[in-house]
Amino acid sequence: MQPAAQAHSQRQPPHAGKQRAQTYAALDLGTNNCRLLVARPEGQGFSVVDAFSRIVRLGEGVGENGYLADAAMDRTIAALKICASKIRRRGATRYRAVATEACRRAANCDAFLARAARETGLEIEIISTGEEAMLALDSCVPLLSRSAARALLFDIGGGSTELIWVKLRDNAPPEVEGWTSIGYGVVTLAERYGGNQIGPSNYGVMTELIMAELAPFALRHGLVEAASGKDVQLLGTSGTVTTIAGVHLKLPRYDRSKVDGIALDFVAVRAVVDDLVAKDFAARSAHPCIGPGRGDVVIAGCAILEAIMRACPVGGITVADRGLREGLLLGMMRADNVLV
Repeated sequence: MQPAAQAHSQRQPPHAGKQRAQTYAALDLGTNNCRLLVARPEGQGFSVVDAFSRIVRLGEGVGENGYLADAAMDRTIAALKICASKIRRRGATRYRAVATEACRRAANCDAFLARAARETGLEIEIISTGEEAMLALDSCVPLLSRSAARALLFDIGGGSTELIWVKLRDNAPPEVEGWTSIGYGVVTLAERYGGNQIGPSNYGVMTELIMAELAPFALRHGLVEAASGKDVQLLGTSGTVTTIAGVHLKLPRYDRSKVDGIALDFVAVRAVVDDLVAKDFAARSAHPCIGPGRGDVVIAGCAILEAIMRACPVGGITVADRGLREGLLLGMMRADNVLV
């Protein structure tokens, strides 16, 4: 597997003044969230010096009308201004900012990105679903099991869901045997089935829809048969799986150090999901690991997750609190030959 970001140019930060050597920034502008990581190389990886995450719901309504809404763009520009300020204040010498499914779909995204560049100084590129998937895989390599022969990595986003089927070998990079992207994420699926009114009555319908979307990929790679061999790892990176892990652990507030890398069996996952599906929007939003910004989309994420568990019934999931931003950082650092 080649590093997904290696071939891309690395941009100078907006309005950079006096800079500190070897500081990198990665910005992931998704359908639901705007996320930033600023980091410095350390050994074979990096140490984070700053981070930012805000739910902006950029893709609100895009699935229905094909355009970014004015209010969504305004919310996102406000978040991007904070990101630009952090990049500048931390003295980042390189950055890469990418947009995903909402911008891939929206007819007015070019105008929005031009506005973002004008008002924040950030040059944001739209990446393909394939690159999005490979960046997620790159970031999750340290969590791949040494005892498994294959792994199914999935990333449940706001506007799409990516799955990668990889072959694992001792002392060798994972070999991608196939990948797919389906056009449903937590925002697009939730908007289709009622938003904050989603409950038990339409949870099963959503699950069946996603199962139908996944069926060709699962059949092509024989996921059910492979899962019966007990040497397949299911590895998830998304707000859905990290939220479920936080709820399962009964965390009073979300703590990445307790979630990243945790293994959950399907019984534990479904116990959390059943409880969340039974709650109304207000009760879900009140949980400290969910909040009002995700209370309307978490059930859609659970439906996507349930479909994935049925497609690859290995009995357990490894949870990754890492993804696109980490993949971007690693790609830039490798390109600069600053990793040990």
